[in-house]
Amino acid sequence: MKYLNVGLIGAGFMGKAHCVGFSNMPKLFWPAPAMLKMKTICDIEKDIAEEAKIRFSFEKCCTDWRDIVNDPEIDIVSICTPNNAHADIAVAALEAGKHVICEKPIASSLEDAKRMAEAAAKTKDQGIISLCAYQYRDVPAIVLAKKFINEGSLGKILNVRCTYLQSWSADPDSPLSWRFQKEIAGSGTIGDIGSHVIDIAQYLAGDIKEVVSTVNTYIDNRPVQEGGVDLLGTVKLGADAKHEDVDVDDENLFLVKFENGAVGSIEATRNAWGRNNFITIELHGTAGSIYFNYERLNELQVCWASDPDDRRGFKTIYTGPAHFYGDATWNIPGMNIGYGELKTIEMFDFVKAIVSGEQLPTNFERGYQIERVCDTVLKSAKTGQWETVTEE
Repeated sequence: MKYLNVGLIGAGFMGKAHCVGFSNMPKLFWPAPAMLKMKTICDIEKDIAEEAKIRFSFEKCCTDWRDIVNDPEIDIVSICTPNNAHADIAVAALEAGKHVICEKPIASSLEDAKRMAEAAAKTKDQGIISLCAYQYRDVPAIVLAKKFINEGSLGKILNVRCTYLQSWSADPDSPLSWRFQKEIAGSGTIGDIGSHVIDIAQYLAGDIKEVVSTVNTYIDNRPVQEGGVDLLGTVKLGADAKHEDVDVDDENLFLVKFENGAVGSIEATRNAWGRNNFITIELHGTAGSIYFNYERLNELQVCWASDPDDRRGFKTIYTGPAHFYGDATWNIPGMNIGYGELKTIEMFDFVKAIVSGEQLPTNFERGYQIERVCDTVLKSAKTGQWETVTEE
């Protein structure tokens, strides 16, 4: 059995998610492509790093990410830091011969995204794997939708409608974490959650060619969160807390034209009261339609034009053992999977790629392409015109 040593950088919310995925991978996928040893965890806060070492069963901890990148025993570098640290860590890790999984968006700037993609391209012939963590495309129901599209069951795709609606920052008393600061995050909602549905839309319908957008910031200052991990709106700070300005977007709404001629719309907001993780995808083709709602992520709704007039309508398919990854998760339809299983699926695909040497669809090149779409959305909001997603 092959063993791979993991170094994880950033012990907050996403660090926990990656640890769950790494540790559960061989429990669900057996025989595993390789076994993982949790070698070193890093966080700039010493107390957080030391606590995470115990909590997530790492052998050691550190506060400088270079200790992981320069360790010859480390095979995998998992990047769960704020966006502005992604590029330096990823490029150094790739140049050191490490396989890298990096949370999305790939970087805080288009220039850094390009630098990461170029570094990954230089090392892929050596079998070095890069992965930008767009795990929602791994939802079995979405993979099933892709299968139906590839088989021609929907005919020619005419239009695509996507949303990603959340409410965790709708309260103005939610703290000003790094996600609301352009210098660190690079952008707001478009990079944080909009990039996810851009990825899914392109996975199902092909690359986006043009966009026209409107972008809004609704809450222009917030109380400052002092230290600790990103709390993602789970706490509220008092009126006496220090406030600072928000300089990123709260909501994006844009029309899209795809390379294949399909059209569509995408909306992403973190200010939608009553919506939690409301990712919806609806595709209409000449031969049928598909609808997916992440808050019911084990279901896919389909409608076929070929059904008789008196019984045509959406029907619900419950994903289970007959579908993608179904043999590795739970063996009864309706015995639902969730976010933890998605991160486990992601880690399985990542480790399998490391062993086989086969690059993944959401490698750093794809992460860079998604960043170009995001950048074009922000550009269009300034010009008020249709803008083309340029090739770099």
